[in-house]
Amino acid sequence: MRVDLLDYELPSELIAQHPAADRQDARLLAVGAGDAHEHRTIDDLAELIPDRALLVLNDTRVLPARLFAHKETGGRVEIFLVRRVETRVEGGRPVEIWRALGKASKSLRFGIELRVGGPAKAGDAEPPTLFARILTRSEDDGLLEVALYTDGRGSIEDAVSACGRMPLPPYIKRDVEPADAERYQTVYARVPGAVAAPTAGLHLSRAMLGRLVAARGCEIAAVTLHVGLGTFSPVTAEDLDQHKMHAEWFDVSQTTARAVLEAKREGRPVVAIGTTTVRALESASASGEIRASVGETRLLIQPGYQFRSVDMLFTNFHLPKSTLLALVAAFGGTKRVLGAYQQAVAARYRFFSYGDAMLLSRGDEP
Repeated sequence: MRVDLLDYELPSELIAQHPAADRQDARLLAVGAGDAHEHRTIDDLAELIPDRALLVLNDTRVLPARLFAHKETGGRVEIFLVRRVETRVEGGRPVEIWRALGKASKSLRFGIELRVGGPAKAGDAEPPTLFARILTRSEDDGLLEVALYTDGRGSIEDAVSACGRMPLPPYIKRDVEPADAERYQTVYARVPGAVAAPTAGLHLSRAMLGRLVAARGCEIAAVTLHVGLGTFSPVTAEDLDQHKMHAEWFDVSQTTARAVLEAKREGRPVVAIGTTTVRALESASASGEIRASVGETRLLIQPGYQFRSVDMLFTNFHLPKSTLLALVAAFGGTKRVLGAYQQAVAARYRFFSYGDAMLLSRGDEP
């Protein structure tokens, strides 16, 4: 598909810089046939999801993936963790190997040891010291390969949690605030590994999930897809066929695969909470029928794709010319989806990670 067909005009003031005061306060565009759309709120979601639907969530947990380190000379280095590729033991200590982005005032040299973070704040317990060593640059994706390890006090995960900052996307033009530690995380986040939030899920509170189960008889299942550069990298090619997706790790359990199969047999709709959930379910359905799967996916969904597992999609509004918008256009029909986006702009909806959401069923048009 030509990327320019996924473009739309978006005033910069509609890019949300903060989340709604409460998760259920965001607006919701219920996309119907043609132009028959309803302007609702997230609080109305329980009225819009079909009875006995299977809701599938992405339970990945966002890492505080932005690390600030220092060379022995005092020079500052920023490391943005993207994907863990290996855990091993060296010299009796655990070492994690990550693919990462790096930025420094001067070019980075391989092999040097960097100290991450600064001293503990007054009154806080002293966190373990985290070190990073830049090993090489990957030929596969051009990312840096970085080794992380501690001084022996505490785990690498604890040290990253203590030193790192939440990786808000670049279109949020402000510093990270204490509230982001909670609001840029779903209430059901469980498996650490993402470097960006599965943003549709940010709207769901435990109370809302409880209403969907109690009032609508919905069943809830989970997948894990660690959101990374594969989801958010800009498309620079003119045709999506020429765009190279970065690998993202996913896990669809036997329990979830069985729940999807049973819902299909019983005629109950499968509702994906977010595009990353769609990619996990469809990656596990490559053979034509969903099955338990663990591994990496580079699946790029664009108009013309035949969906196998998902019937309804709850999702945020996405960047122009992005692979996320391509997925939504494939699901709902390009004309229908872009028409809904035009309505959302006209109605002053809030866009992107901390913005509002839409709910749509699968469309038949290209």
